[in-house]
This record gives sequence, structure tokens and C-alpha cells, in this order.
Amino acid sequence: MIQSIDRAAKILSLLQGARRLGISELAAALELPPSTVHGIVKSLQSHGLVAQERAGNRYVLGPALVKLSSVYLDTLDVRARSIRWMHDLSRNTGYASRLGVELFGEVLVIHHDRRPDGSEQMPETGVTIPSHASALGKVLLAYDLDHARDALSRPLGTLTGYTITDPTQLEEDFERIRRGAFGFEAEEAVIGESSVAAPVCDGTGGVVAAISVVVPATEWPVEKSVLTHLGDAARNVSRELGAPSWSPASA
Repeated sequence: MIQSIDRAAKILSLLQGARRLGISELAAALELPPSTVHGIVKSLQSHGLVAQERAGNRYVLGPALVKLSSVYLDTLDVRARSIRWMHDLSRNTGYASRLGVELFGEVLVIHHDRRPDGSEQMPETGVTIPSHASALGKVLLAYDLDHARDALSRPLGTLTGYTITDPTQLEEDFERIRRGAFGFEAEEAVIGESSVAAPVCDGTGGVVAAISVVVPATEWPVEKSVLTHLGDAARNVSRELGAPSWSPASA
């Protein structure tokens, strides 16, 4: 491993999640001299990978990373083929929609279509959510036995008072998803927010992603029409990916 690249990667990792750290803090975390860290940070800064606060000596992730991540996400066929259908889904239901894939035992949101009401909303593309605490994750777990076995073999974190952490109860959820194609969570990840998700299949018939709508807890449970629109979106994306059919059995 090239040492300078390894150190640069560690600096970027330390700055993830909107962290703001100074040279001394980075040096302490890496157990390196501040002068060494300063040189690496300045090199990263010259390429736009980190940026310095306008008023201060701390550093944050830079704009070049956003561009690089966008290029990466745009290469994902499932995301490219989902955008139009997710926009229709949000418009038809009035709710935000998410597209998620499994990444290292969690769900990575690779596309987020905001609520069409014009309200201010945080962009969620790139956010990760524990699989067991999200509708997206439950769908992905239900159709991937290896993923489910790995997730349930470890202690499951509690995000809210409603988070389900009992493996037996989660396995019952997975069975319901396989029978009915929809996964649900009610304030299990975020208080005041619930969601319902459906699987997206590729040309092999396997589940490669999941689409969800995010619903305020005050409007939960959702009306049947929301499930219809969600199922249509998942079916249309699956069809574009070459899936022979869309159903729990085929997934």
C-alpha cells in the first residue's frame, strides 16, 4: 500500500459526515506529526478534495468529492433507470421517495426525490441507514439470505423506541415481505417518519435495489393508492432493467 495515499484516504474518512477538524486534531487521530498532515491536507485541498473554513483553521470535505460521487452514482444503471419513475411516484403520492442498495450491511440511498410540496428538505443521496431499521433495508434483507444472516448475526442497534431488534420478529417481517412484496417501518429509524418499500429486480430476476416512499407518522398507515403507485414504480424500473416479471416469487 502506498503510504501517502493511505494517509490521505484516512483524512477523508475522518472528515466524513460533515466533520470539521483542524490540523492538530487530524494529526492526533492519525498519530502523525502536524507538519506531515498539513502537507497532505494542502495537497488534497489543491485538488478540491478538502476545503478550509472561510473563517477558521478547520477543514471539511471538498466539492470535488461531490462531483466524483455524482459521476459514480450516474454510472449505476438502476439509478439512471429509476429517476423518472421515482419523480412520478413522488408527484403522484405527495411523498419523498428513496432508492436504496445494500452496502456493507447497511442501505445506501443512491437517489432521493424530494416531496413535491416545495418545502425545504435535506438531500439524502449518499446517506446510509441500518438495514434492520428501514423499509428499504427490510426488503433487501428479505430477498438476500446471506445479507440477512450476516445482519442478524450481529447486535442490532436501537435508533428509536420503535426499532425492532429481535431477530425472530425481523425474520417474520421478511416472510411477510416475500408474500406481499412490500416492507414497512413505523418510526423505527427516525421519530416522526415512517416508510414503505418495494423490491427492484434486474434481468436475472434477483432483487438489486428497493424503492420507498417516506411518510410523516401523522399520515401513517398509508392509503392503498400509495402502495399501488409504489408497486407500479418498482415494476416499471424492474422492467427497464430487463426483469422477466415483478413479484415476490420471481424476486
